[in-house]
Amino acid sequence: MLDRLHIADTGIPIYIQLREQLLQAIGAGVLLPGAQLPTMRQVAVALKIDLNTVQRAYAELERDGVLVTTRGRGTFVATPPPPLDPVRHDLEAQALAAKTIAAARAAGLDPALIARAILATLEQPT
Repeated sequence: MLDRLHIADTGIPIYIQLREQLLQAIGAGVLLPGAQLPTMRQVAVALKIDLNTVQRAYAELERDGVLVTTRGRGTFVATPPPPLDPVRHDLEAQALAAKTIAAARAAGLDPALIARAILATLEQPT
């Protein structure tokens, strides 16, 4: 997993780059539910970044329910949560869509381009 992580000088904060790469690995099935992640120290050393930066990325993913940390054992990809009720499911989808649109605009990208990229990615075999 460590060999897949990299930091680019793009102006995007390092913890966000790390968080997004971990989310992408989970979404692509590289990291499956229950998989153990490298320790924060291992990531910091491999990427030559501050340990606090890695802690922030892991903490955000844990807060969002993507990761679970067990003291003395490590950090793991969370098992998928139980399905949401339909109303909450729609609200979560709308919130994620709004967040994605805002992120696209902040990066200077057309949100419609992002939507097309998402649909094209869905059509690709996994």
